[in-house]
Amino acid sequence: MRIPDNSDENLEPYFGCHLVGQAGRCVVWAELAIVPALALFDDAGSDSAAMRSALSLAARADHRTSPNPMVGALIVDADGAVVGRGYHHRPGEPHAEILALREAGSRAHGATLVVTLEPCSVQGRTPPCVDAIVAAGIRRVVMAAEDPDATAQGRGRRWLEEAGVEVVSPVREEQARRLNEFYEVHRRTGRPFVTAKFAASWDGRVATRSGESKWITGLQARHHAHLLRHRHDAVLVGVNTVLADDPELTARFPGARQPLRVVLDSRGRTPIAARVRAPAGELLIDPGSDLRRLLERLAGRGVLSLLVEGGPTVLGSFFDQGLVNKVYAYIAPLIVGGERARPAVGGEGAGHLESAPHLDDVEMRRLGKDFLLSGYVHRNR
Repeated sequence: MRIPDNSDENLEPYFGCHLVGQAGRCVVWAELAIVPALALFDDAGSDSAAMRSALSLAARADHRTSPNPMVGALIVDADGAVVGRGYHHRPGEPHAEILALREAGSRAHGATLVVTLEPCSVQGRTPPCVDAIVAAGIRRVVMAAEDPDATAQGRGRRWLEEAGVEVVSPVREEQARRLNEFYEVHRRTGRPFVTAKFAASWDGRVATRSGESKWITGLQARHHAHLLRHRHDAVLVGVNTVLADDPELTARFPGARQPLRVVLDSRGRTPIAARVRAPAGELLIDPGSDLRRLLERLAGRGVLSLLVEGGPTVLGSFFDQGLVNKVYAYIAPLIVGGERARPAVGGEGAGHLESAPHLDDVEMRRLGKDFLLSGYVHRNR
């Protein structure tokens, strides 16, 4: 089990909540590496250090770029000084390379571009970045990874090399792909990245035998759950959760993205007055009869990531069908007990331990009195 720290290998921004006043307002911050204006390009190790800074720049977007990937870029001149930097902020806005080139100006000529993803070579909402890179006189491009999109993969690199630009890649590829894991899975599978989330007691119960579930976990854990909603393009529950808890399924802190809200409801039982119907975000009601087809539909409308919040029956269906990529489990230090108390994950379940989903890259962090465990489902990676 890995506990996140500020080591060289941990590039994920740390998000937390500062509780302000009695209302417990959540203020989000990120601890990101500072991009140094120092000599960076004496050797391959310096390429890696520069890429780490570019990845930290990319992370500042905090998923607001969806359905585009998060990308960061640095420009380093012949003397080794950083003369330009940028990151992609939102869809339709300039790409990271363009922002870095603008800041560098004429100093980009003969310089090195460090970028976390292969520069685009096709016209989209914005012009191709490769044209601007070549026109600026960039001599060398250090690239973390190729674009996983089949229509773009390798094209930007070939374009640059044919124009006489030296391309060095991969550099910190695994970290770059992990940063954009939603985009990666979407492009490689045609489905969104699926995150399963639940809050449970120490013995794995999400409610008592009487059905009481508010609140198993504390304020900090619940604030973190709002951050997960912000990071995902869509959030999904079953209609039983709507009837029992009447959730809004929104991310409630200043500046948060509001996900598409999806309710599995085969008999039209979602009340007209349900809070999930409030205008804070778009609502999609689906019968839930074919989860794979639902995921394909969501992917087709640009949903890169789906947060499945339950309840147990819905979570069990996603696990039984092998559709979960990652798990977040908020664990409270209390024992509920009782055979009639609901477990976190229902469904058919595993018949044998060896067929049960195993988790890789498990992390643990403390959230007030509670613990957050996360890990990647091995069979889906």
